[in-house]
Amino acid sequence: MNTQVAIIGAGPSGLLLGQLLHKAGIDTVILERQTPEYVLGRIRAGVLEQGTVDLLREAGVAERMDREGLVHEGVELLVAGRRQRLDLKGLTGGKTVMVYGQTEVTCDLMQAREASGAPIIYSASNVQPHELKDERPYVTFEKDGQTHRLDCDYIAGCDGFHGVSRKSIPEGVLKEYERVYPFGWLGMLSDTPPVNHELIYAHHERGFSLCSQRSQTRSRYYLQVPLDERVEDWSDERFWNELKARLPEDVARQLVTGPALEKSIAPLRSLVVEPMQYGHLFLVGDAAHIVPPTGAKGLNLAASDVNYLYRILVKVYREGRIDLLQQYSPLALRRVWKGERFSWFMTQLLHDFGEHKDAWDQKMQEADREYFLTSPAGLVNIAENYVGLPYEEVA
Repeated sequence: MNTQVAIIGAGPSGLLLGQLLHKAGIDTVILERQTPEYVLGRIRAGVLEQGTVDLLREAGVAERMDREGLVHEGVELLVAGRRQRLDLKGLTGGKTVMVYGQTEVTCDLMQAREASGAPIIYSASNVQPHELKDERPYVTFEKDGQTHRLDCDYIAGCDGFHGVSRKSIPEGVLKEYERVYPFGWLGMLSDTPPVNHELIYAHHERGFSLCSQRSQTRSRYYLQVPLDERVEDWSDERFWNELKARLPEDVARQLVTGPALEKSIAPLRSLVVEPMQYGHLFLVGDAAHIVPPTGAKGLNLAASDVNYLYRILVKVYREGRIDLLQQYSPLALRRVWKGERFSWFMTQLLHDFGEHKDAWDQKMQEADREYFLTSPAGLVNIAENYVGLPYEEVA
């Protein structure tokens, strides 16, 4: 088999990159070790930055998003019982975010890939990139008991933190930066109307909570919990009671409860590897960086990586600009680190660190809340990062 760009991973980043390159006339083959049903079963983020929305429209997969997605012009921050609405549109010159589940984005991209006829191979096992420093790298994989070889010009590693792409880079090449937080998020998905028409990020002495949504009839709620908590110990009733305890009475009274569709605990961590490129292999999304979900940046940073790699490859094939290949990692990392900073900042601002913060840190946390939630400049700072910083031009 031969192609121009081999894409490892059929999550939203791999599918989006494949769709954009296909529209540009660049051949791709996508390899995914899981089944389509497994890929669609992943419950992930639901807040899309303005830049991500624009990129999905450019890819021609935004029809259902624009019809069913919820445009949000603001979010609410709740600290010490005080509700502060963040006017995203007003503070950023008209930018907004779109509430549209990652599962729905993935579904739209999968349908577009199928309609295009471009190859995608699911249940591909033992995927392995080779000769990454040579002019013609290749990928081997197994399918239905047979070993296959895929020759290509470039490889995009879109296979997440546990994937093979990053692990294929020799030891000593990558530098890793990591921050592990002493708590996780217990998330519940339910077919209940959202408690508020906009998201609520709430700090409380009992711990952080987030009231999010996927549609006007499906809600996603989160509770900060210790790392040693077990999902099995959280009945639906216990979850709802704890959420109500962390919300103001007027909000708690409006909360519609119901059975959980899904419940899980995710530990919070920040991680970045540098560089995001090795020879003809390019790391994209979670393969190169992880963010705590507080800033709603995970999927959006993956889309940012896709944006840069897509535009570079188009110039490589159309204009012969192979000099731009070395710009991918610096371009992507500049935006990644800003997204990491914002996610770290929001996590620090809104969570209860308890014994993991000393008295000085607690006072700094209180001072940050007082400044950023009362200062016009502070509110602009949060708003412009939340809707997404602009992409740099590839030139």
